[in-house]
Amino acid sequence: MEESRVAVPSTGSLVKAAAGRRGIWKQRVRQVRMDYWLYLMLIPGLLYFFVFKYVPMWGVLLAFKEYQPFSGFMGSPWVGLQHFQRFFTDPSFWNLFRNTFIIAFYNLVFYFPLPIIVALMLNEIRNEFFKRLAQTFIYVPHFFSWVVISGITYIMLTTEGGIVNQVIEHLGGEKINFLLSKEWFRTIITTQAIWKETGWGTIIFLAALAGVDPSLYEASRMDGANRLQQLIHITLPAIRSTIVILLILRLGNFLQIGFEQIYLMLNGMNREVGEIFDTYIYTNGIQQGLFSYTTAVGLFNSVVGLVLIVASNTLAKKMGEEGVY
Repeated sequence: MEESRVAVPSTGSLVKAAAGRRGIWKQRVRQVRMDYWLYLMLIPGLLYFFVFKYVPMWGVLLAFKEYQPFSGFMGSPWVGLQHFQRFFTDPSFWNLFRNTFIIAFYNLVFYFPLPIIVALMLNEIRNEFFKRLAQTFIYVPHFFSWVVISGITYIMLTTEGGIVNQVIEHLGGEKINFLLSKEWFRTIITTQAIWKETGWGTIIFLAALAGVDPSLYEASRMDGANRLQQLIHITLPAIRSTIVILLILRLGNFLQIGFEQIYLMLNGMNREVGEIFDTYIYTNGIQQGLFSYTTAVGLFNSVVGLVLIVASNTLAKKMGEEGVY
């Protein structure tokens, strides 16, 4: 019987491998020294994410404890999944989930496509002065706070001298109490988001459009393609990956509509259709002191977003797109 032979690397090959690794490390160190200013500029961003994103993650443990201020964070007793069970069996759970889902769905369907459409329209403008002027006007609402937006909404929709109701009354109709109406609440919220953020959302798509090779348009014009055909066969395929990535990120924040906007528009008459997870967390966690319970609610909200972003990213990769990771 022949003895099995195991290939043993020679001393020379081991020395060469070690020297190769040292050479790679020296090359990396040399590269860092050459671009050290870039790495120094990276430090504030890393500190921001560490301090404000990673360190607060320890607070998630509060969802599995019964927080007692005198015992402290670590001294409070563990209760396991008790807060989650309480939340899922709460009669208000399905109403909160329905309200949050519907408003988020409205934002996804009506708001998300608009920055793409506006960016395509701006890209077709050939007069640079008019293009810059139009961009400035649609960017401005982004810098208004939600307090200002809510104030403008109130001035326009109030029954006591509101512009919209004056127009309705002038046309022979009856005044509509938009601010107290359950039927109009979600429409108002979606319209506010569209007016405030559509212009700002065009920035990324305009940057993607700027990277399209102009020679593709020249070649298509020589082949007799019109503007619509160029849009369908050149422009949209060129920014498709950007659209997919932003859609995935949007789905990751699907249930995170925004506390301030909703809270400022809520009142006793429309709370049934306007109460969402974020406002529920505020009223129960901050105002009533149920810190552990509302931490569990917030964790559930985040887990849903994580599941959506992983599922949408997997689906995008199966369809041939790059995805987020």
